[in-house]
This record gives sequence, structure tokens and C-alpha cells, in this order.
Amino acid sequence: MEEGDQVENISEVEQSHHESASENGVVLVVNHSNIQPPFSVVLATLLYCAEFVCAAVLCNVYHKSDDDIWMGSTITFMLVPAVLTQLALTFIHRDLGRDRPLVLFLHLLLLGPLIRCFEALVVFFKAGKEEEPYVTISRKIKLKKDQATPMEWEIGHSERKLATHRNAFKRTAVIQAFLGSTPQLTLQLYANIQEKYFLPVRLTLMVICLISITYGALVCSVLAINIRYDDYKVRLRPAAYLCMILWRGLEIATRITSLVLFSSALTYWVILVGLGNLLFFFLQPWAEFWARRASLPDNVEKNFSKLGTTVVLSLVTFLYACINVFCWSAVQLDLGHRDLIEMKQHWGRLAAYYGGRFLENSTLIALWYFYKSDFYSYVCAPLLVAQLLICYSLAVLFMLLFYQFCHPCRRLFRHNVHDCLACVCCCRRGVGGAGEGHPHSYSTAATMVLVPLEPPDLQPPDLTSQLGEHETAIVEDTEAA
Repeated sequence: MEEGDQVENISEVEQSHHESASENGVVLVVNHSNIQPPFSVVLATLLYCAEFVCAAVLCNVYHKSDDDIWMGSTITFMLVPAVLTQLALTFIHRDLGRDRPLVLFLHLLLLGPLIRCFEALVVFFKAGKEEEPYVTISRKIKLKKDQATPMEWEIGHSERKLATHRNAFKRTAVIQAFLGSTPQLTLQLYANIQEKYFLPVRLTLMVICLISITYGALVCSVLAINIRYDDYKVRLRPAAYLCMILWRGLEIATRITSLVLFSSALTYWVILVGLGNLLFFFLQPWAEFWARRASLPDNVEKNFSKLGTTVVLSLVTFLYACINVFCWSAVQLDLGHRDLIEMKQHWGRLAAYYGGRFLENSTLIALWYFYKSDFYSYVCAPLLVAQLLICYSLAVLFMLLFYQFCHPCRRLFRHNVHDCLACVCCCRRGVGGAGEGHPHSYSTAATMVLVPLEPPDLQPPDLTSQLGEHETAIVEDTEAA
């Protein structure tokens, strides 16, 4: 996982660098001066600071108007993710065993992201000024115009430090998004409906929260791609990012609006809906873990006992459940795996999730429509219902467009989205005994699977034994499907 994040931000091969081909056909890239700026670190820090400051200003407004309930809830959703962010950064950088009192003091003041961002910028501006030896080599396969080129990147000290910062801020961005921004946005939207007026600072906080949640979901999607195609150099184009932003933004906005509207009509029932979703997604990985009779991984932290490992896995599962309550997490947990992530992509689960979520949102909106209060008499309720359903359908459409045209590894798909939809239509037409027209190239289940690149001459030469084992795993997954 970390190695894939390291290579993701290294410059393209076409830029100025030195490269050479080894005897086995592997292209060796040697370039330590051209390092990508840590944009993800700066963006995550700006979102953290903007949301924290805006929430603090809103708490002051609530205090002046004696809205103690809104103020207490806003403070809770402001401080809890901030404290968890400090703990995550300290744990990832392992500062407890190092003599860094100033950094730890800033973490106590909830200013850890600022000092980490400053450190990343210092590393970036100092990189390339003097020659440094590489500390490791990253081996990846580059896909370009139906050609697979095995390559090796020399990772220098500066690149490795920046990769550590990027990995840390990616995890904190997900924590901030789904343990802070999501409940904060839900709370403020509910407060707007209950008080029947908008505050400028509250509207600003809602916009910042929506951007933070969308960015967190975007990080989850990119991380899932890097994990699933760990042996390939993944580079997403602007069109792919735009498609994912529209997909994630519409999905999250529609989900939160549906929950808030339902809670405004049936206040106490929304607690049952939220807890039911949270418990289902929290217990699902543990149920699969017990069904497989797997054992706890021993590489979460060397100094952890079984109790400590269980606590950490419970926290990871809780974060996974919180993500799935509002949007598709893009990854599945495997608590028995060393990376805690299931490498095999289950397209059936993806279809079941979005199908079930569409039915749930439709039910919540329908119940709100029949039990809505008199406040909505000034709102065209049927039009609002239609808009929410259309927006969620557009989110699913952008997701399909991403996998069809914008996925960075779509050349590895044996069947794309169009093929799967055609397969479903053929299966429906074949019900009743007329199966002569069913194409034999399609699988009986409408899924997308991975196979080695075709034609066979596009297969890379013997890169490493690790790549060979990964390709074998892909073939075994295909045969099992």
C-alpha cells in the first residue's frame, strides 16, 4: 500500500531524467530532483483548518443566541475528529519514541497538521539541491497504448519522506471526512430546517464539510485502485478525477439530504435507521472473519498484544462502517489479511450496495413525503423527491462512466461496463429456454474480472518473482469467477 503511494506522485517517464534498460528488459528510471509538490498534504491541511475555524465561529454564534444543543453538538463534531487526527499523525510518524517535544506540544494544541505540512514543504523545497543516494527501488508496470513496460524507480530520501507525509495525510483526510465533516454537515443541515433560516457562517461550514467529505471519498477510491493494481503504475487523468468528484459529490449530498429530510418528519426513527446501517457494516467484516476461522494479523504493530490488536481492528472497522453509511467505501475489509484489505474486487457487492442504497433512499424520501410537516407547504415536494432520485441516479451513471472510460487500468478488464450490461440483457432475454443468442464470451454472471494483458506478447518479461505471483493470483481469481 505504501509503496504504491510512493510511486503515484513520482513524475512521468517522459520528463527529464536518466533511464536505462537492464538485461531482462526492465527500464530503470534514475531521477531524484524532479519531485511532485505535496498538494494532497496542503489541501488536507487547508480543509482541516478551514473547518475547525469555521466551526469555532459558529459555536460562538450559537453561544450568543443561547442555542446550547446546537453549540454542544457542533463542538463535539469539531473536537472528536481533530483529536483523532492528532493521534493518527503521531502513530504513523512514531513520534512517541522520538525526542520531539515541540511537535508533541503542537499536537496537544490540535496544530499537528500545520507542523506536518510545514515539514513536508521544507523537504520538498530542499529536494534536488544536492545529490542523494536512493534508499529503495520500486518496481511497477506502466500501461500505455496497449503496451506493458516493466520499470524500476529509485526512491530517494526526500521522496520517501514525502511519501510518508502523503500516506499520513490521506488517512487523516478520511478520518476528518467521515468522523467529523459528515456528522457536522448532517447536523447543520438539520439545524437549518428546524430554525427555518440560513446563517452565512453555517452555510460556509456546510460547503467546507461537503468538500471535505468529497475529498475523503476520492481518497478512498484512489486508494482502492492502488491496492487492487499494486503491480501497475497508476496515474489518473483530469477526466477521471472530474468523473469521480461528480460521482462522489452527488452520492454523498443525496444521501445526507435524504437522511435529514426523513429525520425532520420522523425524528426518532432516523436513529434506528442510522444505528442499523452502522451495526450492519461494523459486524459484516467480523462475521466474515469468524466464518473463515482466520487468525488476527500480527503485523499491525509489533508491540501490540492480542487485546491491543483487537482494539485497533475495531477502530478500523468502525471507520469502515461510518464510510459505508454515507457512501461506498470502495474497499472491503479482510481482518485476517496482513494489509487488512481484501485484494479481490467484488463487483456483485458493488451492485448490491448501490441497488440497496437506492431503495433505502427512495423509502426514506417517500416516508418524508407522506409525513412531512406544514413547513414544506411552501416547497414543491414532488419536485424535490424527483430531484433527489435523479441526482442519485446521476451519481451511479458517473460511476459507470468512470469504470467504462476513465479507469486507469480499464485495459485490464476482460469485460467493461457495456459488456456487462449487454450480458444482463441477454440473460433476461434467454429466460424461458431461448438461450441460443447468448454470447459465449460473456460470463454467466455480469461481473468485470481481470486477466493478464492480451495479446500474450504484451506480457512483460520476468520482472520479479513478486510480479509473477501477483499475475498468477489474477488468473486464479479469473478462473474462480
